[in-house]
Parts: sequence; C-alpha cells; structure tokens
Amino acid sequence: MPHMDDHEEQVLPQVKGVASADRLLTVLSAFQRGDDALELAELAERTGLVKSTIMRMCVSLQSFGFIERMRDGRYRLGTEIARLGSVYLQSFALESEVVPVLQRLVSLSGETASFYIRRGEQRLCLFRHDSPSPLRMHVRPGDLRPMDKSSVAQVLRHFESGAGPAADIKLPIYSNGVTDPHVASMATPVFGAGQQLLGALAITGPASRLTAVKAAEVAEHLFDLADNLTKSLGGKH
Repeated sequence: MPHMDDHEEQVLPQVKGVASADRLLTVLSAFQRGDDALELAELAERTGLVKSTIMRMCVSLQSFGFIERMRDGRYRLGTEIARLGSVYLQSFALESEVVPVLQRLVSLSGETASFYIRRGEQRLCLFRHDSPSPLRMHVRPGDLRPMDKSSVAQVLRHFESGAGPAADIKLPIYSNGVTDPHVASMATPVFGAGQQLLGALAITGPASRLTAVKAAEVAEHLFDLADNLTKSLGGKH
C-alpha cells in the first residue's frame, strides 16, 4: 500500500470537500432557462454524474431549500434560489441609490461612510466609501462584524421588526470604543416600502477625530441623507 505522509492526510479531506462542492454546483448548474422540472436521467445526462451521486447531492440541496423533489420523482429548483436571486437583484438597485449617498456623506463629514445589513448574529458591510484620510478603519464590503453594542448594530437590532422609527430612540446613534477602543461610529436606519428596514447608514472614524462633539456637528447631515435615501427607496423616515 502506498505510504501517505502527514501532509497528504491533512490535504485529502479538503480535496474531498472541494470535490463534493463541485458536484453540488454541477447539479444546480444543470437547470436551464425554461426548465420546469428534471428527471433523474436527464440530470445524469446533463452533468455526467451517476444517478446515485446525483441523488445524494439532491438530498443535501433539498435540506437547504435549493432543490425540491416533486411527487412524481422529478426535481426542480427550490425557493432558496428565488430568495438569493432577489437579494442579488436588490443589491444592484440599492447600489445605485446608496453609493452616491456614501460619497456625499464622506464629502460632508470627512469620515468613512458605509451601509450595513444584518446577517443573523453578524452585520455585513454591503457598501463603503473611504475617508480621504489615511487614518481609518480597514473594513471592506463583504466583511462581517459582530452584532455588538456599536451604533450600527444597535440600529440593525432596534429597527429590524419593521416598526419604523421609535420615539424613545434618539437618532443618529453614536458609539465610541465598542468594537475597537480606537474607533467611533454613528448610524441611523434606512427604510424601504412598508417601513421595512433596509440597513444602517453610518460613518466611522478614529475615536480621537470622530468625537461626540464632531458627531453632533455632522449628525444632521447623516440624518438628512438617510431620510432622502429612505424616500428614494419607497419608505418613510
């Protein structure tokens, strides 16, 4: 029997995992425009995979809602595909509205502007426009941060129910030194149709620069831009 060294033992499970992921994606990619549902034999023909492998892949895909098995044994794409598609399309609609606002916010405040959405117990930086200052936080679009007590997390937590602005919460919310002792931030919500929370519009900067005094000076700019963005996206601030 060929000898397998320690390095090979560590790499092999990763390779197997990648191969399984490839097969899952191959099954999903077999569905084409105009397809209603596909029989197992047709999936096998399109993917080049054996039927037993496809059935195992479909069980995993079903558990996550990517594929549904019909009563007649055929397979069709699941509702999770539609949800991801709507998220994908929404991101483009949001980008055209949000990015110019971020650019304007940076020019008015001098600090980095960003737009966050909630993803479970984390907050996702969806869009960001950097401050011209070299001293700034290096968070990039796509980065996940904790749902802590920062201003951004507070906004996402307080308004996620879709109830709209609460009278007992003073906006924008300001925080200092929560996620990082050297960073301060200020955030306010952005709503869409039906008072659905779309995300948090925020500015962040060094705590030494974005002080409570400085935050108070730019708070009106942040609130007004969020208000205009909400209206352009079909909501009411």
